[in-house]
Amino acid sequence: MRIIIVGAGEVGFHLAERLSQEDQDVVVVEADAERAERTAELLDIMTVVGNGASIPVLEEAGIRNSRILLAVTGQDEVNLISCLAGSRLGVEYTMARISNPDYYAPDSVLSRERLGIDLMISPEREAARETFQLLQSAAATDIANFADGRVQLVGLVVREGAPVAGKSLARLGVELKEYHYVLAAIVRGRETIIPTGSSTIQAGDHIYVLSPTNEVPSIPPLAGYEPFELKRVMIAGGSAEGLFLAQLLEEHAVECTILDRDRRRCLELAEALPRSLVLHADATDLELLDMEGVSGIDGYVAATGNDETNLLSSLLAKSAGARKVVALIEKFEYLPLVPRVGLDAAVSPRMSAVNAILRYIRRGRVTTVATLKGIDAEAIEFTVGEGSAIANRLIAELSFPKGAVIGTILRGDTIVIPRGPDVVLPGDEVIVFALPEAIPEVEKFFG
Repeated sequence: MRIIIVGAGEVGFHLAERLSQEDQDVVVVEADAERAERTAELLDIMTVVGNGASIPVLEEAGIRNSRILLAVTGQDEVNLISCLAGSRLGVEYTMARISNPDYYAPDSVLSRERLGIDLMISPEREAARETFQLLQSAAATDIANFADGRVQLVGLVVREGAPVAGKSLARLGVELKEYHYVLAAIVRGRETIIPTGSSTIQAGDHIYVLSPTNEVPSIPPLAGYEPFELKRVMIAGGSAEGLFLAQLLEEHAVECTILDRDRRRCLELAEALPRSLVLHADATDLELLDMEGVSGIDGYVAATGNDETNLLSSLLAKSAGARKVVALIEKFEYLPLVPRVGLDAAVSPRMSAVNAILRYIRRGRVTTVATLKGIDAEAIEFTVGEGSAIANRLIAELSFPKGAVIGTILRGDTIVIPRGPDVVLPGDEVIVFALPEAIPEVEKFFG
């Protein structure tokens, strides 16, 4: 299956890297010759230099023999025209990265439905939604939703003295048998471990746990965290992500203060956010943060639009006593720095866009895909077909790849935490956590 990716920026490069690892036929179209050359060298894929909105360029990339077109440049109009051209040339699925909220309006003449585009993705909106979820837990570093929100994958760091620290999974299975969860992965240093029963959890481990959403609040105390309730949030920066997040907070009756150093932007924010406090201020001014009560505030989000400013502002807020600090980070290479410098969590608008796209382009019967920050693994939700190799088989009998684990089985309204004697049935939705090299083997079970 040929996939054309228009744009070799952070989003396009990351998509190309993931898909090429799975032996997909990927062609990248990039207007910048140096960037295109670098992409071809690093990923060993075909690249075409040119404007992705140009039909001759798309023809050169093999558009007529392609099933999927992903237009993910930083220019909305290029992405729209590229998808429009692709759909007219017979591409089965077209997806566009779109930031301008005007294109999402139901009455827009350039709406997704009127243009015939299968998916429009707003990185800013996706990031705001992810940030809002992270703010609701003092422990969570990552949150991904599955099964229409009935199951969550939560990442958190195990604290010293936590009830689970120093214990093997086999022992915890006995001690915590009333809990319904699966430990999907352990990140220790720079190593990602898909655990077995003999694996031991250590203080400082970054663990990823799958659990029914209504039972997720019971997990943080096991890792050493106190109960948490979100009442007050401060947002540093009136970026699009900051605005969307503030609107979500208002909808959920959470007290919100938003800071921005641009006076004109403050006026725009004040008009759009009738129930929030908008301040004309510098988010890196520690004295001002103290004066505005950042010490002990439930949540602090750095969303200025500048990664370096966000990191600095987040560190200041954390040192001043904010309980949960989230930094918005655009550059993928900065994401591993977040836990190392002591911040609670990071949200990448670009990674959010990648996650939204990947679910549509996997082989097999894929419902949801989550690519996590700072971890070389993915969580994938499959639907089991009648002819799937995994159907009607005991889990204990499966020769599942070493770098993968079945996390949860969803059977109608029932959520099954899998054990060896369980049987996977046609129609089940199965959530799998896997390292990249194991994904092609995993997909064979569901194809």
